[in-house]
Amino acid sequence: MPRRPRGHAPPEPEDESTPATSPTGLTERLAELIAAAFPGVLAVSPEPEEVLRDLAGLCRERGWNLAAWTADGGPDGPADPLAAVKALPASGDGETPSLLAMVHAHRYFNSPELLAAVRSALAAGKTRRTHMILIQPTADLPPELARDFVVLDCPLPSREELEAVARGVATEEGELPDPMTPVLDAAAGLTRSEAENAFALSLVRHGRLDPEPLWELKAKQLSSGGPLTLSRGGPGFDALGGMSALKTFCRTALMNGSPVAEAKGVLCLGPGGVGKSSFAKALGAEVGRPTLTLDVGALMGGLVGATEENTRRALATIEAMDPVICFVDEIERALAGTSGSAQDSGVSSRLLGTLLSWLADRPAGVFVVCTSNDASRLPPELTRSGRFDATFFLDLPGPEQRAGIWETYRERYGVAAGESTPEDAGWTGAEIESCCRLSALLGVSLAAAATYVVPVSVSAAEPLAKLRRWASGRCLDAEVGGVFRPADTANSDGPRRRTARSAKQNYALN
Repeated sequence: MPRRPRGHAPPEPEDESTPATSPTGLTERLAELIAAAFPGVLAVSPEPEEVLRDLAGLCRERGWNLAAWTADGGPDGPADPLAAVKALPASGDGETPSLLAMVHAHRYFNSPELLAAVRSALAAGKTRRTHMILIQPTADLPPELARDFVVLDCPLPSREELEAVARGVATEEGELPDPMTPVLDAAAGLTRSEAENAFALSLVRHGRLDPEPLWELKAKQLSSGGPLTLSRGGPGFDALGGMSALKTFCRTALMNGSPVAEAKGVLCLGPGGVGKSSFAKALGAEVGRPTLTLDVGALMGGLVGATEENTRRALATIEAMDPVICFVDEIERALAGTSGSAQDSGVSSRLLGTLLSWLADRPAGVFVVCTSNDASRLPPELTRSGRFDATFFLDLPGPEQRAGIWETYRERYGVAAGESTPEDAGWTGAEIESCCRLSALLGVSLAAAATYVVPVSVSAAEPLAKLRRWASGRCLDAEVGGVFRPADTANSDGPRRRTARSAKQNYALN
C-alpha cells in the first residue's frame, strides 16, 4: 500500500471518520497562545510538516488566517524571508488572528535587516493580531530575539498517535497485529516519519506489522552519533552471579505493580569489573524492558546551546520510550567539572541541574540505573534521598560467586572443566573472564593465563579501601541486603557482616 505523499501544503482531511494524528496537547497550547495574543511562538520539532498540519487544522477550525514560508518559497510564497516578514503586519486587521509559519528561518538570522524586521513585526503584532510561528529543530535564537518568543516543545508522538500512523500504512486485511502493543512499544521514541518508514519496511519484509524492523531501525537511529544506545533481550539474571539483594529489590520494585508508588531507580557503587554494567542490561531483559544507555559525556556540545539541546532531545526520547531502563555508566566521570568553572561558562553546572531535576520528576516507567566507581567525585545533590529508590554497594565477589563466574566463562571460551583454577581471592568477574579469554587466546592453562592478570584489588587497593569506607553505613549491601558493612580487610573472602536487623531483609532509602 503506497504511503501518503508529503508536500508543502497541509492536506485536507478526507472525512470526519479519519483518525486524527495531530497531538491535541500541541494544538491546544498553540490555541491558548494565539488567543492570548502572543506575537511570537517558537515551536521546537524535528517534523515541521506535522506542525504545519496541526496549524492548518487549528486555523480552519477557528477561522484564522495562515501563511507558510519555507526556504524554497513553497507553492506560491516568497523565497525571501525578509519579504515574508515585512508582509505580516499588513495581513492583520486587529480582530482575526493572522499567522505566519516560518520553517527553519533560524538559518537566516545572521542578517541584521531580517532581525530588525522580525522585531518590528512582533511589535506590530500586539495591535494587528498577527503572529509569527517559527518552526525549527532547536530552540536556538539570536540574543536579539531570545526574549520575544515563547518556546513550545513539540513532543514525540504518543502511542495513540503512532497507532493512527500504523493504521494509515497497514490498510489491508491481516496487516495489523492483534494486539498492537508490541508494535507500538517498538515504535515509541520514533518521529512520525521514522515510524511510517519502519511500518512500511515491516510490510515489505513480513507482509504485516512486526516489531523487529522497528527495533532495528530505532537502534540504528539512536546509535548514529547520538548519546543514546539501545539494547534489548539477551541474558537475564540467571546468567549473572551474585548481587542477590540488588536483584530481588529491583525485580520486586518493577514487577509488583503498585497502584500508588512507581519505581525510580538505583545507584550502584563499586570497583570496576564487579558487574555493574552487566546488571543494568540484564535487568532490562529480566523485566521485559529495553535498556537505553545514556552517554552523558556525549551530551556536551561545542557550540553555544548545543549541550542543552542535546540533553533535551535525549531526555525526550527516553520519556517517549516509557517503560524503559535508563543506564548511565560511571556517572562521576560524566559529571566531572560540574562546579561550573569558567572554562565551560557553567555548561556542566547547568547540565547537572537539568539531570537532577529530571531524576526527581522523571515520568513513571523510566527506571534509572546509575553506576559509579568513585563516590568521592559524586555531587552531593545526586546521592540525596528522592533521586533514587536506594543506593547499593557491589563489593568484590565472594568464593561462591566466583565459582559460578568461572563456570560461565569456562563454557564460553571452551576451557576444560577439569582444569584447576588459579588462586582468585580478590578477583572480579571481569578478571575471571580475562583469564579464561587469555587461556583460549594463547593456548595456555588457566594458571599460566593468570600471570597476565593484575586484579583491581591489588592495582587499586587504596581507592577500593576508600570506597568501602565511604559506603559503610551509607549504602545497602548488594549481596546480603541491609546496610553495607565491610568485612575484615585482611581477609577479603571472610563472611560479610550483616547489620543488626531481623532475618527478613529490609531495604531502606538512603
